[in-house]
Amino acid sequence: MGLCTSKPSPNSGFASPHSDPKPTQDNSIPANDSSVTPPLSSVNGGEVQSGKKSPFFSFYSPSPAHYLFSKKSPARSPANVSSIPTPKRFFRRPFPPPSPAKHIKAVLRRRHGSVKPNEAAIPEGSEAEGGVATGLDKSFGFSKHFGNKYEMGEEVGRGHFGYTCSAKLKKGELKGQQVAVKVIPKAKMTTAIAIEDVRREVKILRALTGHRNLVQFYDAYEDHDNVYIVMELCEGGELLDRILSRGGKYSEDDAKKVMTQILNVVAFCHLQGVVHRDLKPENFLFTSKDENSELKAIDFGLSDFVKPDERLNDIVGSAYYVAPEVLHRAYSTEADVWSIGVIAYILLCGSRPFWARTESGIFRTVLKADPSFDEEPWPSLSSEAKDFVKRLLIKDPRKRLSAAQALCHPWLKSANDIKVPLDILIFKLMKTYMRSSSLRKAALRALSKTLTVDELHYMKEQFALLEPNKNGTISLENIKAALVRSATDAMKDSHVPDVLASFNALQYRRMDFEEFCAATLSVHQLEALDRWEQHARCAYELFEKEGNRAIVIDELASELGLGPAVPVHAVLHDWIRHTDGKLSFLGFVKLLHGVSIRNLAKAGH
Repeated sequence: MGLCTSKPSPNSGFASPHSDPKPTQDNSIPANDSSVTPPLSSVNGGEVQSGKKSPFFSFYSPSPAHYLFSKKSPARSPANVSSIPTPKRFFRRPFPPPSPAKHIKAVLRRRHGSVKPNEAAIPEGSEAEGGVATGLDKSFGFSKHFGNKYEMGEEVGRGHFGYTCSAKLKKGELKGQQVAVKVIPKAKMTTAIAIEDVRREVKILRALTGHRNLVQFYDAYEDHDNVYIVMELCEGGELLDRILSRGGKYSEDDAKKVMTQILNVVAFCHLQGVVHRDLKPENFLFTSKDENSELKAIDFGLSDFVKPDERLNDIVGSAYYVAPEVLHRAYSTEADVWSIGVIAYILLCGSRPFWARTESGIFRTVLKADPSFDEEPWPSLSSEAKDFVKRLLIKDPRKRLSAAQALCHPWLKSANDIKVPLDILIFKLMKTYMRSSSLRKAALRALSKTLTVDELHYMKEQFALLEPNKNGTISLENIKAALVRSATDAMKDSHVPDVLASFNALQYRRMDFEEFCAATLSVHQLEALDRWEQHARCAYELFEKEGNRAIVIDELASELGLGPAVPVHAVLHDWIRHTDGKLSFLGFVKLLHGVSIRNLAKAGH
């Protein structure tokens, strides 16, 4: 669930992601200055609760809460949700958009089984009619003998649904080995959703194995009263602690080391079809106090499996790190990359890119505002560092870099020991390419010839991971073998191997590196670059020489797969030059982006 761990108790060695402290002082941010983003070193207090702050981690106000509400898919378990109400204001027309935070507290009370009689609440999936479920099955099928194997130690953290303790093995070859145990009382599991959260967290932890930057899962146990999740004990503290100990920010070189580890483990999770959904400095732990110790991703309580073409719609995460598309209720793995961008921004400058006094204000800022790169220390940082962060904080998820692509960014290429992992994105892009018309494939091949050395670096790395044949080509077998080499049990639940059905055409032919570049380039990502116009113009010139031909509208409509319901002459009128019947530049660019029949139909009306 990711909710039973919290800020560490005093003198503990295990740092955990969430806290449940008592508020001690009022929020000191001026009411008329909600747009100002205070630096980490100038904000007193910890998590925001009921308009006040906790005594933990002075000089920093970390994520105030997990937020959730869902239409279709079940929401995830929150922790310590801020109860700051949005100030009442009177607006002149036009009214602002409704707050994404509206009714969050009511939904949470329903989820926790604390809805009062006659209290309004948002219906939540299958629980919309019956309130708190009764007769819940709280048997998980986990091992029953936790007490026989482990001796519990001191409590090191406490959260909304449980607590974390150190423990050690009682017997066997590993007798005395220290572990961390997340204890989740069954009495707290008052809804079917809460129970499913625990099942899924254990399932994901059990399935995701074999990555050095992932906290190691040992086993799960249960008895009549509790569930016990046994994991590796990380004694180096949170990434948040290290940031604070360095005065609120990292040097570029040190930030590169941190970002490399974070991106590596997140790319690994995404390839397996797992989206974390709560990435923040509190959810990365160092294995030891050593300055060069490894970083481990923890807390998969809000994580979920996601199919390659699927979009999730439940709003979860922590306000300062939540991606815009999460608030729009349609997102996938790209949402994690946004959160990494927020972490990178904080590492490099010591303040948050999005700030407001209330959760509603934070959400609106995430949706509408752009992060500032004008104030110190940004002018003194490298242009590569700024470009790196900007490309992770693009609001359109289609234009955002993937985690694996970010590892190939020029800012990180100079860092040591970067091994680029296989990227789930290349399979998504190849699937679209394989289903494209011959005309669009020709346009993409022209565009791929305009790529720079830096842009080709990522593609070379990915092509090499597919282990091409001696003649420099790949086939369906290469793709299958690459997935098998990288697979964990999580791939079965996320149906990643199902994408292979899209590549059946490769059974009968081969794809060389030139075509691979055309198949795996993202037009949307290139469009986000300042040099996009140059890319497009150069590609069109190549297309004019090599692939452009006279074509009538009916033929173009047929190639694009447009049916009789689409008014093709009205829609495609500007795609073709009237002088020679060839594709115009406008048509070429639209062709590159792919064809949405729904949008074309709208354009005709």
